[in-house]
Amino acid sequence: LQFIPMPVLYGVFLYMGVSSLKGIQFFDRLKLFGMPAKHQPDFIYLRHVPLRKVHLFTAIQLLCLVLLWAIKVSRAAIIFPMMVLALVFVRRVMDFCFSKRELSFLDDLMPESKKKKLDDAKIEAKEEEESQKMMEAAAANSVQLQLGQSSDSEIPKPSS
Repeated sequence: LQFIPMPVLYGVFLYMGVSSLKGIQFFDRLKLFGMPAKHQPDFIYLRHVPLRKVHLFTAIQLLCLVLLWAIKVSRAAIIFPMMVLALVFVRRVMDFCFSKRELSFLDDLMPESKKKKLDDAKIEAKEEEESQKMMEAAAANSVQLQLGQSSDSEIPKPSS
């Protein structure tokens, strides 16, 4: 390890850190601040939560992160564990700003890909159920003709 130059190690760790940011919801939401609406990716939380609320939630998280970092590097670093505990209360206050449904999409442990698959499956099942109901309604409103064996004598002849 002593034969590896420090800039090489820093580069490897920097690459690992930056490549691991992909897929983290917080950084995906940070990128949404500068992104026009038509270029936004299809995230599950954007389907169910208004963009304004997503930005508010991200701003609160960013403010807490900056506050924790500022406390950590200052002389008040001794109270850092208490500030981490204070984040629990910040999260409880968010219950008054956001609905339970919105918080379940914005602050959930389930990964984005699993939530998206579940939501897509739900939508597909709902569409299938609606199409089945439409087929049943169409069958109920259609005219049923009895097709059986008949002879030529039973078929009425047009009168002239």
